[in-house]
Amino acid sequence: MKTPQADQLLGSLKSRFEKHAHRQQGMAWAEVQPRLEAAPAALKVLAAMEASGGEPDVIGRDAVTGELLFCDCAAESPSERRSLCFDDDALHARKENKPAGSAAGMALAMGVELLSEAQYRALQQLGEFDLKTSSWIATPDDVRSLGGALFCDRRYGRVFVYHNGAQSYYAARGFRALLRV
Repeated sequence: MKTPQADQLLGSLKSRFEKHAHRQQGMAWAEVQPRLEAAPAALKVLAAMEASGGEPDVIGRDAVTGELLFCDCAAESPSERRSLCFDDDALHARKENKPAGSAAGMALAMGVELLSEAQYRALQQLGEFDLKTSSWIATPDDVRSLGGALFCDRRYGRVFVYHNGAQSYYAARGFRALLRV
């Protein structure tokens, strides 16, 4: 990334970090910024998350690796990552009315992970997300091998996990990304 764009992104991330301090569990921006500045590839990924409506923010630290965890914290599933079927196998299996892409394919291209069910539930402890939308999540192989995929949302003060055919897609369903830095 060019310096002015990197500076603008870092400014947005810092502002969001400070505004939502409850998400970072005692971390300070002074430890986040140097890590980001040393990882230009991560900045490019965060820029893509930001550009697609994700509003990425630090939500924790991996207890084993020490990596910082950035996640989409937009109130609703990122606007530019909706109307996608679950993965590329599902996309290629559709005969008609194919969506523009797949959640897993877009995540791979961006260099991020789909949230697991546990990660999605942990995110919901930091705020209320997907009150009007839903988000595809990483799906266990035994479910996917039968043609299904999982997605989550928050309704009635609860987090729900649902299943759908992996080939399905809806205007209000996207995915939330996780980046490790």
